[in-house]
Amino acid sequence: MRVKRYIVNALPEAVSMIRSELGKDAVILNTKEIKVGGFMGMFRKKKVEVIAAIESNQVNAPPVQQQRVQSPEVDAVVEQILQTAQRKTPSAAATAVMEPIIAQPVSGSPTKMEREQFIIDEIRDLREYMIKLSKQQSSNSAMSVHLIQLQEHLSEQEMDVLWIERLLQAIIDKQVEERSEYNKEQVWEHAGEQLEAWLRPYEGSGISSSARVVHFVGPTGVGKTTTIAKLAAEQTIKKGRKVGFITSDTYRIAAVDQLRTYANILNVPIEVVFSQMDLPRAMKQLAERDLIYMDTAGRNFRSELHVSEVNSLLQSSEPSETILVLSMTGKTRDMAAVAEQFCKYGVQKVLFTKLDETSVYGAIFNLIMNFELLPTYLASGQTVPDDIEKFQVDTYIQKLLRGNGS
Repeated sequence: MRVKRYIVNALPEAVSMIRSELGKDAVILNTKEIKVGGFMGMFRKKKVEVIAAIESNQVNAPPVQQQRVQSPEVDAVVEQILQTAQRKTPSAAATAVMEPIIAQPVSGSPTKMEREQFIIDEIRDLREYMIKLSKQQSSNSAMSVHLIQLQEHLSEQEMDVLWIERLLQAIIDKQVEERSEYNKEQVWEHAGEQLEAWLRPYEGSGISSSARVVHFVGPTGVGKTTTIAKLAAEQTIKKGRKVGFITSDTYRIAAVDQLRTYANILNVPIEVVFSQMDLPRAMKQLAERDLIYMDTAGRNFRSELHVSEVNSLLQSSEPSETILVLSMTGKTRDMAAVAEQFCKYGVQKVLFTKLDETSVYGAIFNLIMNFELLPTYLASGQTVPDDIEKFQVDTYIQKLLRGNGS
């Protein structure tokens, strides 16, 4: 028996190819929907996998007389399915069922029951395909101009395709449930409501009040040092807490001097460590401090070795937590790669900087939803301590959906 696999957009396309390559005596053994292509599990396209076969002795052989299965029950089912297919998708049904459904001659002289079962299985597969095709056409027809505008806007915001599709489908389902077509304002309103439902469980994380030591990690140039100064000013000026600094950022020129300048302005003691062995000494010097912020060196955190190296400095006997700092000026896929590396070591919280230097905010949503990171603060500008605020779902959604023209 000769068996061949086809990957096509739709079943009718496979039927044409099978007849051309294997002949009219070929039979379809199986069909199923699959996803192919894409990048890092995203942007994958839906395809149909079709498995067809033909007896080896029938390839290029003269046509044989084929007998139609005489079974009133099967004929009735066939007629019903074909009528349904014609009503829902006339063109696809006509293409997919160009030949009468027949029992193919196979070795071993199959019984009438086996032939009928084969036909019933084929009809079932065809019916399932028609249902999927009908749903897809209904979904496409429900894509109003307002939904398309929303889709384009979120794509420009670099939201992952997977989440865009889920959001659009949620709005379409609401329209079907309410038996109405939303106008522009309603589409964007429901989009905001769905985004809020997804993000609300991650709101209010902040920095834990029980943590005495807070480590800040992230790539070079994301603004860790300035962010530490903003948070320290908030704690010392507004809340009256005694704060101390530790820095291990001895790789970057003038990094220590920058944090030392902030420390002098805020009247905060600072300790410099070069390795994990220096940490006990630094902690002893800052024993009277209520809160200690530790600045770490920015490295190429696509490298697991560098992530492991920084992680070795984060071990503490004190109640502590680690904040991943990412800049919104970075590429979305680079931020995702860094987040994936740190999540392996249990980092659960993230802080976003430089929001004033971009108008694209989809990366925040992607990182929260894809890695279940808890957003703490959003920082913008260089002003200490003003240019930082706690993450608020409503404020973020306004930024994400800004420019909708409504």
